[in-house]
Amino acid sequence: MKKVVFVLCATFISMGYYFITAADHIDAPAVGSLTAGSSLSDITDYYAFESPSNPDNYVFVCNTSGLTAPGTDITLSSNIMYEFNIDNDGDNKEDLVIQAVFRDGQVHVFGPTAPSQIGLASKIETGGATVSAAVTALGESAVVGEAAGMKVFAGQRDDPFFMDFFKFVDIVNGAGKALGLEVADPANGEAYATSFDAPGADTFAGSNVMSVVVEVPKSSLGSSSTFNSWLETKTKS
Repeated sequence: MKKVVFVLCATFISMGYYFITAADHIDAPAVGSLTAGSSLSDITDYYAFESPSNPDNYVFVCNTSGLTAPGTDITLSSNIMYEFNIDNDGDNKEDLVIQAVFRDGQVHVFGPTAPSQIGLASKIETGGATVSAAVTALGESAVVGEAAGMKVFAGQRDDPFFMDFFKFVDIVNGAGKALGLEVADPANGEAYATSFDAPGADTFAGSNVMSVVVEVPKSSLGSSSTFNSWLETKTKS
């Protein structure tokens, strides 16, 4: 069994029957910057939703390495594991995990299965269902692996998250000024914005992320129709 330890961020959501998303591009200087992009261990987005093609399945999406320039090929690391955690009883402790690891150009997914240990350290849980697929190369059609009722995709794709980041900064600065905080004036010398434009500018348009997409049967997650879920990146100790 390979042991991995928690090294970076976790994104937490509560999942029912609806589409849920959480996003956080560039958590801290240690994982990247707006100019250099972020690392493979930096979670930019976490999506969880009912499969649009099969209402009996849930889909989980992990995106990392935000703000990657088009044409920049990135190789997923065998030292990093992406772990989807499922809490079925509301105690904020993982009852099930779905783990994705990489080896020899392929993604290998294990679970959903009960973890042998919980918290910041994990072991790769090979006792449950598994599914694998070749990692899709940049610019190529998606390669999807299927086994045991599950599907998996891994590869680089256009960042799907829409946000007018610089307008957001302008609004926040304006709110700070209203509260008497010291903030920088807008570069264009105009008044601070108080709302977003319609439709606004997509700051992340044209940049890429590394995506891991896993689809599993709802029945594999237990009998509860509502659960808490969070995503972690972990590295080998």
